[in-house]
Amino acid sequence: MIDLALLRDNPALFKASQEARGESVELIDEVLAADSARRAAITAYEDARADQKSFSSQIAKAPKEDKPALIAEGKQKSEAVKSLSAESEEASFAFDQLVSKVPNLIIDGIPAGGEENFVTLKTVGEPRDFAPDGFEPLDHLEIGEKLGAIDTARGTKVSGSRFHYLTGFGAKLEMALLNLARDVAEEAGFSPTITPTLVRPEVMRGTGFLGEHADEVYRLEADDLFLVGTSEVPLAGYHMDEIIDLGEGPLRYAGISSCYRREAGSYGKDTRGIIRVHQFQKVEMFSYVPVEDAEAEHERMLSLQEKMLGLCELPYRVIDTAAGDLGDSAARKFDCEAWVPTQGTYRELTSTSNCTTFQARRLQIRERHEGATRPVATLNGTMANTRWLVPILENHQQADGSVTVPAALQPYLGGMTAQGPEGPRY
Repeated sequence: MIDLALLRDNPALFKASQEARGESVELIDEVLAADSARRAAITAYEDARADQKSFSSQIAKAPKEDKPALIAEGKQKSEAVKSLSAESEEASFAFDQLVSKVPNLIIDGIPAGGEENFVTLKTVGEPRDFAPDGFEPLDHLEIGEKLGAIDTARGTKVSGSRFHYLTGFGAKLEMALLNLARDVAEEAGFSPTITPTLVRPEVMRGTGFLGEHADEVYRLEADDLFLVGTSEVPLAGYHMDEIIDLGEGPLRYAGISSCYRREAGSYGKDTRGIIRVHQFQKVEMFSYVPVEDAEAEHERMLSLQEKMLGLCELPYRVIDTAAGDLGDSAARKFDCEAWVPTQGTYRELTSTSNCTTFQARRLQIRERHEGATRPVATLNGTMANTRWLVPILENHQQADGSVTVPAALQPYLGGMTAQGPEGPRY
């Protein structure tokens, strides 16, 4: 939820944010009108209720002969109060419906426009030139199949399109990657947390995932639960309806979970391999911080993502995502994209979002500050997920069909330095 006091004081700020996102500017005026109508309805109801209460005390003190007329008038006031109560509830419902459509206020200075309007902040490392090695690179699926690491055919047979099995080296490589990510996150102060992957509607809604992108979410209607697409959701819900203590510093968690996405609207995109799948594993950073510290925490998360990319020896770039490509809850988002040789382009591996107080307002997560309570800021960021296997396999493939293991991952694979068609090498 947005800051209503700020909206009333500075609607132009929100209109500019809506325009940058490519969203309805008129919605802001509609919300303000609904807010005025709601407050007027509440005031009318409360005034009528106070009048009714005062009138009721007069009836008790009135002479006997005056009471019938007063009682009749009291009934009229009671009916009026009931009517005004209903109008107040309707006005509040109408306001809630409108204000829930307003995405988070973007941070000043981020690029306006849609998906293609991102700004590249830095590029690290050079894409590998395979010519000196004398071979054309294979894509990750062909590598994975030759090494017995990825099986999409049986994944499709068992579960349908966009499902897969990771087997042998593929399974071990993913576990090594996730364990490295967990250790890097824990060293940076993020507490490892295995989260639920089913959450209640109020948690999914509170994090902003039931807005325009609700069709990406799997719902179990019989139980009224949702499968999460990221452990950001249960981690945001972890302190729902709580006043938390940030006096000793931010609360930081490293969520470890399976994730599920319907990939609605992606028909025909990335159908080969494991770039865009319905189920994957992920380690996700999540922080609760005072609002003044949110932007610094955002930069810190980005630096940890870059550290992971460096440890996996991948060339990458960092982009500042355009406003129109942000989710409803994000005020700013950085993406790290790794080079995928066979596609000749960079593909997203991580994102980190500063959600300011948007999620905390919806989920009622507060801290004590200067004798009162106020919403905290929440931030999230990917440390590693299944998609990372794509650039790792492609960038580290060799002419003999083997894949070298980045040095940082070798301890998690028992000292393995490479995996070839004949087996592991040490």
